Amino acid sequence: MSPEPAGGRRHRQVSRVILLDPADRILLLHGFEPADPSDDWWFTPGGGLEGTETRAQAALRELAEETGITEVELGPVLWHRFCSFPFDGRRWEQDEWYFLARTSQTATAMGGLTELERRSVTGARWWTSEELLAARETVYPTRLAELLRTLLDEGPPGAPVVLAPEIV
Repeated sequence: MSPEPAGGRRHRQVSRVILLDPADRILLLHGFEPADPSDDWWFTPGGGLEGTETRAQAALRELAEETGITEVELGPVLWHRFCSFPFDGRRWEQDEWYFLARTSQTATAMGGLTELERRSVTGARWWTSEELLAARETVYPTRLAELLRTLLDEGPPGAPVVLAPEIV
């Protein structure tokens, strides 16, 4: 993330991936605050746009870097979300787009993580909708279990749904 410009914050443009396998399990990454490993959560793969890449290009690049998964059928944008949170001593403000994607490649390899990700990501796990609904762990976005259930029951929305902002 670039430093904040003088006089105001800059929103980081982020693409995230709702990656489903053939059994409709979702892939989530497990992360934590580098200064406090007990402050942990699960989240979807994705990250900030680089250079002139499109949101879709960023989604596929980030997915490959963070999971090693490259055999992907990228679908529509499901949701948009603004979030703001402290992490690694900074405040992050992000405009996130969540893409639906499907894959049959379920083995993960985290060889492309950035230095910060290597200090704050511990692994990946495929979750069923039922496991996610029953989870006691923190998951972002916070309504992901409900959103996934709706997606699996009703299919992708006709237009991206704007989720409530999450400010931590």
